[in-house]
Amino acid sequence: MAQAIAEQTQAAGIGHEGTGHGHADHPPTSLGINHRKLLMWMFLASDCMFFGSLIATYMIYRGRTETVGNGPFPSNILDIPYTSVSAFVLLMSSLTMVLSLGALQRGDLRGSRVWLLATALLGTIFVGGQFFEFTDFYHQGLSLQQNMFGATFFTLTGFHGAHVTIGIIWLLTLLFVSLRGGLKQEDSLDLEIAGLYWHFVDIVWVVIFTLVYLLPYKQMPKEGAEHALNLLGTGAHIIATIFF
Repeated sequence: MAQAIAEQTQAAGIGHEGTGHGHADHPPTSLGINHRKLLMWMFLASDCMFFGSLIATYMIYRGRTETVGNGPFPSNILDIPYTSVSAFVLLMSSLTMVLSLGALQRGDLRGSRVWLLATALLGTIFVGGQFFEFTDFYHQGLSLQQNMFGATFFTLTGFHGAHVTIGIIWLLTLLFVSLRGGLKQEDSLDLEIAGLYWHFVDIVWVVIFTLVYLLPYKQMPKEGAEHALNLLGTGAHIIATIFF
């Protein structure tokens, strides 16, 4: 009986912290996934709902700026070629992330560090490009308070940029740990979890780029915009007359 209990304990990975095999070979979850990786998947699921709500809000109010006529309009301010380059840079960072993880799993610490640094640099280029785009839009008159497009656009893309920034800090931290000798081949799960987060951020940007930049917007002529503003002013005057 004692021998059977010992064998079951060994199969469950209990009492093998010193060898480094127990919890890695036999994850303590019924799904067969390491508990840390499962926790990351749960976080990404909640973050997916978060971005889903932001994207849904943007799509609900999409086109309201043209209807009211309070510019600048998306069709006149969005620079698709410029943002396409930024999107390409971010997508390439997913490739370098895969190469970094693969190198670490093979025991190539130097290669892993090089590709990890490349991933962080590509993410930094993307964030820098987004900052330049935000600054340019602001100089053209677009802000959070300007119209519904500005409010939903800056909120959606701004939160995504914040996620990318967090990912960059995470990657640079892992690079620092690796240079100190704390990220070795047997610690590849740490880099894999960071990679899951990074790939999620890239996938979210593909969705945002498609819905915000690639889908065409209505072109509001000048006369139509003036007419919409006149209607809005007339409606506001009627409401004020009735209630005040």
